[in-house]
Amino acid sequence: MMCRVTDLRQAVLAKNDGLAGQLREKLAADRVTMVNMLSSPGSGKTALLERVLTRTVSLGMPVAALTADLATENDARRLAGAGAPVKQVLTDGLCHLEAGQLRGHLEGWLPQDTRVLFVENIGNLVCPASYDLGETLRVTLMSVTEGEDKPLKYPTAFGLAHLVVLTKDDLAGPAGFARSAFLDNVARVNPGVPVLRTSARTGQGVGTFVEHVLAVRDGAPVHRPPLAGRHLRDHAHDHDIPAAAPPATPAP
Repeated sequence: MMCRVTDLRQAVLAKNDGLAGQLREKLAADRVTMVNMLSSPGSGKTALLERVLTRTVSLGMPVAALTADLATENDARRLAGAGAPVKQVLTDGLCHLEAGQLRGHLEGWLPQDTRVLFVENIGNLVCPASYDLGETLRVTLMSVTEGEDKPLKYPTAFGLAHLVVLTKDDLAGPAGFARSAFLDNVARVNPGVPVLRTSARTGQGVGTFVEHVLAVRDGAPVHRPPLAGRHLRDHAHDHDIPAAAPPATPAP
């Protein structure tokens, strides 16, 4: 039974990878940079994205945002205030977005002039990490209140990131956050990945984040995580994939 479940998991991920590749090619042809943002709940991802959307809109850059949650449209209502097109996706309990699902939501909605699409993935550092969405840039975020060992606990989420963003950096002192230990842990799972310190409350790092995204859009090289394929396959979880049904009992 375990072998069948493993085979099914690999088949599901392989199908998703194929759809992600197709979506990546389409977005590249349309000159759209997609930024896939992953974090745990409460990291401040939505607050930072509010700031980022406001900044990019003020620069005259055609941007859009798609935000996913299990329930409520709270995030979409918050983000819409920035003046960019926003779409809320409710997954009805599914703990991650998949490439085919995302493509379906983009069809007929994404404005043709969009140049940067921000995808706010579901607040979860486990399930979403194993699914390629066809993104140009994968960003993993965590707040200073979550602990320096987070990258070691979630090696797939941090190991596949093109950029790591530390949020709520203004609280590092009160939280007793050991930044050097955090940076060492990031380097253990993803050597060379850029790490950016931000604060949505003060605006720290928002401009730098936008500059990083726009530089990628203009052709700057993207950090390539080492051993990405191994991380992706080794850390896929059984609860993400439906278990294989038991073989039918032969008729007498």
